Amino acid sequence: MKLEQLRPMKAVTGTLPVDEEGWAFEIKWDGMRILTIIRADQHTLLTSNGIDATRRYPELGGLAATLAGHTVVLDGEVVAFDDKGRPSFGRLQHRMHVGGAAEVRRRAEEVPVSYILFDLLHLDGHDVTPLPYVERRRVLADLVPDDGSWTVPQHRLAGEGQSLLDAAKEQGLEGVVAKRVDSPYLPGKRSPAWRKVKARLRQEFVVGGWQPGEGNREGYLGSLLVGVYDAGTLRYCGKVGTGFKSRDLDRLGMLLAERELDKPPFDPPPPRIVSRVAHWVRPDLVAEVEFGEWTEDGILRHPSYLGLRDDKPATDVVREG
Repeated sequence: MKLEQLRPMKAVTGTLPVDEEGWAFEIKWDGMRILTIIRADQHTLLTSNGIDATRRYPELGGLAATLAGHTVVLDGEVVAFDDKGRPSFGRLQHRMHVGGAAEVRRRAEEVPVSYILFDLLHLDGHDVTPLPYVERRRVLADLVPDDGSWTVPQHRLAGEGQSLLDAAKEQGLEGVVAKRVDSPYLPGKRSPAWRKVKARLRQEFVVGGWQPGEGNREGYLGSLLVGVYDAGTLRYCGKVGTGFKSRDLDRLGMLLAERELDKPPFDPPPPRIVSRVAHWVRPDLVAEVEFGEWTEDGILRHPSYLGLRDDKPATDVVREG
């Protein structure tokens, strides 16, 4: 397989292992998953679905110089931190959707990012994915020195999973990821050897329609109609009507207008009280949403919009947990 064809290994959603022996624990970073390929002092940044994101994050170009002489594939998360030092997907939105080179440079100065590295797939002609997690982590930490724009954070071992999750909850972080210390890296696969444990309920949803706003939102988007795929069918999961900033409303309005459909993409369609004033769209936009809980009939309670993602195909979006 060519290095450019590699895709990230994925975790299942679950709870902390009852017996933590044989597990390691990391913070779940609230950012964009990126594979970095470095060869001959050049680097390429690829999203989870293979989109080239190199030009979005010029501050990460120095990593190629740091690893000059090596051919490597690294796995990590590009993160933007808020004023309290917490990863913020909302702030990262400023860097994910950019125009020309001048705009990229301006936004890089306003919202710098960090690259949180947590795995190694290839090193100098050798496929290291069969190695155990702890061995790949050791080689990664020895290979990449910490810098202001990238870091290899220390993981925690057995007995520290619950305390790390408690700290994530206290600090308002997304959660933790539990990984079997003996697990190989399975490119493009979702494996129970990696388990994401959420401190907050949030996931991706597919946008299948929208409703117009009222009051001070009249003439603008009022709410997004979202769903998840189940056995190839898009199932309706509810309305998301909060969390939007002015720039979100403008951008979403343009994107939704470009995707207008005559019929609902959901099967079955949403209830008539929703459908009668709905506008339908081609279901290829993926939104990150935080919410309170699922109802018994699979509808979101208290959902809030966080931003759009372009690093995951809409057809891969399913209910988590």
